[in-house]
Amino acid sequence: MAAALKPLREQVMVITGASSGIGLATARRAAAVGAKVVLAARNSEALDEVVVGIRNKGGQATALALDVADDGAAVELAAKAIEEFGRIDCWINDAAVALYARLEEVTLEEHRRVFDVGYFGLVQGSLVATRHLKERGGALINVGSVLSNRAIPLQGPYCAMKAAVMQFTDALRMELEEEGSPISVTLIKPAGIDTPYPEHARNKMGKPARLPQPIYDVELVAKAICFAAEHRRRQLIVGGGGLALTAFAPALPRLADKGMELLGDEVSQTTDVPPAPGTNDNLFEPRADGRTESNQQPFTRQTSLFLEAQMHPVAATAILGGVAAAIGGAAWALGQLEQRDIGSRDAARRIRAAGMTS
Repeated sequence: MAAALKPLREQVMVITGASSGIGLATARRAAAVGAKVVLAARNSEALDEVVVGIRNKGGQATALALDVADDGAAVELAAKAIEEFGRIDCWINDAAVALYARLEEVTLEEHRRVFDVGYFGLVQGSLVATRHLKERGGALINVGSVLSNRAIPLQGPYCAMKAAVMQFTDALRMELEEEGSPISVTLIKPAGIDTPYPEHARNKMGKPARLPQPIYDVELVAKAICFAAEHRRRQLIVGGGGLALTAFAPALPRLADKGMELLGDEVSQTTDVPPAPGTNDNLFEPRADGRTESNQQPFTRQTSLFLEAQMHPVAATAILGGVAAAIGGAAWALGQLEQRDIGSRDAARRIRAAGMTS
């Protein structure tokens, strides 16, 4: 059974990790077009500010402060959505934590925490969401990463967690399709995105953390998520830089190793810009929140043609076809001009050889 996805303006959306970064950008974008948003994160103060901001602009929002890693958190969040708005149409699992460190320096407690939030919290949310979405259809959207396909040094636990997210999401999608459930399951795979992620991560590198280039605007991920809420897509990769990591790197693993070793050394993943006050290290405790972007002001790419091509493949094919035709036509015309030029030059040579011109 095909997933029955409502227009965004008619949806009730549950969003975890909604107090900053991708989750916050998505909440604001969805609410701006009329979606009713139910927000979850650990920082209650930041959530309250987000809700007030959305309501002040005419949107509808509510929030619940919780840790998605806690047993029963997803059940509680679903109950909140139904209590406030009567149903759930879309569930977005975005919450995650991270750390920068060599794997030998990561404790098992830290490693488990990354998985408890980013993987087991997502699993819990996905399974609770599907129980509700099976009744009338809807969208489950899990935020993964291009690092699920190609790990980077110094972020090992996060890469491993996102790989688990990818495999879980694929398995769940297949099982739901097999039983004919009217649920669209989408995995969003962002490349490097300008969010407070480096500030929030626990950091054992000795200098403030950052993401290596290329870095994309957070609104592109919010755009992809909101698109997936309305349109059935298996996955959406945000940022053309992610294409190399998801398609080419697995095919050339040894070359990719060397490339990532260069891209992912400490020089590439550190900066002189310190985290904003109160933001550093939210691995186990919530920290200052409420921003969609980092405080580092890196160069960010504002567009992603690769994302647009995934969202609108027919139009992209037509455009590419038109471009190819234009290139072919231009090549033919240039060829004709070249032939005429060659002929003209040859004629001039013959005229000069016959002594008909100086």
